[in-house]
Amino acid sequence: MRYRATLAYDGTAYEGFQRQAQGRPTIQGVVEQALAQVTGQPVTVIGAGRTDSGVHATGQVIGFQVEWSHGTEALLRAVNASLPPDIALQDLSPAPPGFHPRFSARSRLYRYDVAQTAQRQPLLWHRAWQVRGELDGAAMQQAASLLLGEHDFAAFGRPPHGDNTVRTVYRSEWTQQPAPFGTWWSYRIEANAFLQHMVRRVVGALVAVGQGRLTVADFESYFRRADLSGLKRLAPPQGLTLEAVRYEEVDNV
Repeated sequence: MRYRATLAYDGTAYEGFQRQAQGRPTIQGVVEQALAQVTGQPVTVIGAGRTDSGVHATGQVIGFQVEWSHGTEALLRAVNASLPPDIALQDLSPAPPGFHPRFSARSRLYRYDVAQTAQRQPLLWHRAWQVRGELDGAAMQQAASLLLGEHDFAAFGRPPHGDNTVRTVYRSEWTQQPAPFGTWWSYRIEANAFLQHMVRRVVGALVAVGQGRLTVADFESYFRRADLSGLKRLAPPQGLTLEAVRYEEVDNV
């Protein structure tokens, strides 16, 4: 039976999603171990996206194939009981015919959180990029809007495969709300696919705009130049969360 599941995790203790050398903890590796423990079979897990070390997820989508005769709910409970507290399946169902977590995806939605604060906030250390000083939200949003549509995003990352750096961005927006420590900013970007480190490099540049280190015109110039050497600031990984992966047959995965 082929299964599809939504996976949530705190990526703090892991070297990213993708399985790596033995002894280096990864999300994929831990989930495969849990599935093998429950089913007694070697299992390969395929993810919709390869999140970096320290990056979180609430809506990662995975697929795997196992022989199991005790029902989907029983498998969900058993796997979650075998996973550590910082990783959990949110749902589990038989995969539709032809489904592939990565290749069937229509888009992926990421959220990046920034805590604008005068003092360090220890409880947010693994949840947000903590930034001091005022941020110009209007300028950040103006720059973010430039990313909408189909463009060459070579200024923000390298492709994981091949050399195509053209992507289509469907959503690129900032929201903010007051917090006891200052202001909580969230940036959401949804695209058909992403380059390596693309979201973190975009956020690094947008925050630079908000801080006055770059003008909106500077941001646009670097973006249009499509040269990775221009925008080198990489936002830290702990503020990034893979929120959702969307597929044609379901609008909200």
